[in-house]
Amino acid sequence: MQLILHEYILPLAHPFTIARGSLTEQHSLIVELRDGAHRGYGEAPLSDYYDATLERVRTALESARAVVESYPLTDPSALWAATAPLLAQHPFAHSALDCAAHDLWGKKLGQPVHRLWGLDAATAPASSYTIGIDTLDVMIAKLRERPHWPVYKVKVGTPQDLEVVRALRQQTTAPLRVDANCGWSAEEAIGLASTLRDLGVEFIEQPLPPEDIAGQARVFRESALPIIADESCENEADVDACAGRFHGINIKLCKCGGLTPARRMIARARALGLRLMVGCMTESTVGISAAAQIAPLMDFVDLDGAALLAADAATGVRVADGQFHFPDLPGCGVELLPR
Repeated sequence: MQLILHEYILPLAHPFTIARGSLTEQHSLIVELRDGAHRGYGEAPLSDYYDATLERVRTALESARAVVESYPLTDPSALWAATAPLLAQHPFAHSALDCAAHDLWGKKLGQPVHRLWGLDAATAPASSYTIGIDTLDVMIAKLRERPHWPVYKVKVGTPQDLEVVRALRQQTTAPLRVDANCGWSAEEAIGLASTLRDLGVEFIEQPLPPEDIAGQARVFRESALPIIADESCENEADVDACAGRFHGINIKLCKCGGLTPARRMIARARALGLRLMVGCMTESTVGISAAAQIAPLMDFVDLDGAALLAADAATGVRVADGQFHFPDLPGCGVELLPR
C-alpha cells in the first residue's frame, strides 16, 4: 500500500459557533491508501481543542508509514492493532487511517462496508441538523434555510438559551435536541430540563465539563431529560464510566480512533444499557461516509458535518434533509473531487 496525505481547507456555509469557539473554515487532513487500482480514504478534521493540529496529525501518520506500507490489508482491524503502539496518543490520525483502510477493504472486496458487517443502510435513523450559537435572528434564519430536516440540534451555552429554544420551537414542529458543549452548571441543566422537555426537546448533550463527576451524577438523577455524553466519552476507556452518569453516549470516530474501536464501544455500551448516537465534527463527505457505516446500529444520528460546508472534498454517502443516500459503490463509497 501507499500512504498519501492531502491537506484541505473547507469553507463553511455560515460561521459556526459553539460554547467554546467559532469556525468559518475547517482544516482537514485526508488519508489516502492506494493499493493497485483501489483507493481508500479517511479524514482527520483538525482541532486545536483536541490537540489534533496539522503538524501533530501529519507527524503521527508519518511515524506509522513503514508499518502501513508494508502491511498486507486483509482485515482493517488488524492494521489498526498493528499501528496502535504508534498512534495510541493520536486518535484523529488513527481514525483517518482506520477509515481509509475500511474504505479500501470494502473496495477490494467489491461490497459496501456496512453490508460486509451484515447491516442494512435503510435502517439508519435520520440525522439531525445543527444550528450553531448566533444571534436569535440568525439562528431562526438558519433553521428556515433547512426547513425539511426531521430533527434539529441546537447549540446552547448562553444566557439566552431558553429564549432561543422557544423561538426555534415556533418555527418547526420537529423534535429538538440541545448540546451545551460543557457550557452549563448542574443547577442550570436540572433547572432547564423540565421546560426544555415541555418544548419538545428529546435530550441534552454534554451539559457539564468532563471533570465535574459529581455534577454529572446529580444531573443524571434529577434531570427531566436524558443526558448524552460527548466530551465525557472520547474513547473505549470512557464507556464504563458513563454508566450511572449518562443515559447514552455520542461516538465520534476521530475522537475514539476510528471504526474499529467504535464497534467495540457500541457492543460495550449496549451491554451497559446505554443508548447510542454517532456524531461528527465539521467534516467533509469523507468523514461522514465512514461514520454512516455504523449509523444502522444507532438510536440517534448527527452526521450533518458536510451539510454545513460551502464546498466539499468528496462524494460518497450524502445526507439530505436528514435522510441518508448511500451510493451504489463499495467500501465507504468515497471518491475525492477534483481540486
